[in-house]
Amino acid sequence: MRHSPELISARWRRSSYSNANGGECVEIAEDFPGVVPVRDSKAPHGPVIVVPTAAWGAFVNSLKA
Repeated sequence: MRHSPELISARWRRSSYSNANGGECVEIAEDFPGVVPVRDSKAPHGPVIVVPTAAWGAFVNSLKA
């Protein structure tokens, strides 16, 4: 999904834990039913992985634990 037309208009969101320079963080795009597109904040034009919403939720919850 690197240059998928659906992702051209995506609104990317970076973690609030990211520093002012962007840090080493991932960005996610919301409003994609059933999936969460994820990319590296340092390479915004690089590849995107698409993770099922349930798997993304489990990943985030494991980080919080």
